[in-house]
Amino acid sequence: MDAQGMAEIFPQHFNARPTGVWSAPGRFNLMGEHTDYNRGFCLPVPLDARTFLAARARDDERIRLVSLNIEGDVDVELSAVDAERPGGWGAYAAGVLWALRQAGHPVRGVDMVIGSTLLIGAGLSSSAALECSVAAAASDLFGLGLLADDAGRKQLAVACQTAENEIALAPTGGVDQTSALRGSRGHALLIDFLTDVLRPVPYLPQDAGVEVYIIDTGTRHSLSAGHYGNRRAECEQIARMLGVDYLRRIDEAGLPEAIRRLNDPTLAKRLRHVVTENARGVRMADDLEAGDWRAVAQAMTTAHYSMRDDLEVSVPEVDLAVDTALAAGAWGARLVGGGFGGCVLAVMPRGRGDELLHAVSDAYDRAGYATPQGFVGEAGSPAARDL
Repeated sequence: MDAQGMAEIFPQHFNARPTGVWSAPGRFNLMGEHTDYNRGFCLPVPLDARTFLAARARDDERIRLVSLNIEGDVDVELSAVDAERPGGWGAYAAGVLWALRQAGHPVRGVDMVIGSTLLIGAGLSSSAALECSVAAAASDLFGLGLLADDAGRKQLAVACQTAENEIALAPTGGVDQTSALRGSRGHALLIDFLTDVLRPVPYLPQDAGVEVYIIDTGTRHSLSAGHYGNRRAECEQIARMLGVDYLRRIDEAGLPEAIRRLNDPTLAKRLRHVVTENARGVRMADDLEAGDWRAVAQAMTTAHYSMRDDLEVSVPEVDLAVDTALAAGAWGARLVGGGFGGCVLAVMPRGRGDELLHAVSDAYDRAGYATPQGFVGEAGSPAARDL
């Protein structure tokens, strides 16, 4: 699937040529899970797998969406998006146009055909890739000019997050949209969600003779399901109990006293994850710039144990993949994404990904799990017009 193919498919559904084709990347987080909505640090990398969108503006308010990957077309009036709340993937796409209208931008209806090379629901930000491809298209179709600079791209990212929170009802932070719209090719992006300071960090695993291998465990999650929202609610409860606006205000030096004040073992674990994950993200950015992939990998493993034991968002399939990867020679491995399923990242000596996948497949077969898939996590480019 590519831009030219999407342009050729569009007339089959709408009996007209598209105005253009846009795309946006997925992402994999090297560090920073459940820290964005706590105004902390995240370190994502835009993925080379993308969602493509062929689109044509309409003269009315009608939004028509066709997906090549998921069943169920969407047909809704722009003014009715918040009332009708199209379900599933349609909420993410139509919600972006609604959010841009709410922000005062002169958008109208759009005909869209959407196709993706991303795994859906695997923790690689397929929903944000969809949102950001729609946002990029809307910027060009309606002359908004928001793709031209970082300030405009930030506005698009905010609209995408608004769509996800208010129309798709997924209580997520903004790491996925920020990575997809404001990242850059060949770089990770250290995001400070308190100050909105972005720090591009060179992503050069090949220089260290390693690769970041992604294992799809086959378990799927939904960000609009209750588990993710429960973790966010717990973090907000902790902030209220400690008298701070966001958990970012608590650093490693203040963690012991904060835990003492909470006097709740479960909430203490949640706080410990957020505080230590923030610190790991900042240190990892420095390690990446220094080319110290041993330190990067070790921090990834530590982060996984924090997600497993303190945040409690892992599942047996993910834990088995991490343990098997480490036993097979990975320098480090961790769950990626919001948890409760999805993918595992593993830092491996370059060229040994197939060996790793074979080991995990054998372990899954013995455990009675579905056969996993795997691929190298190559860095991609931010949302843009392709055709």
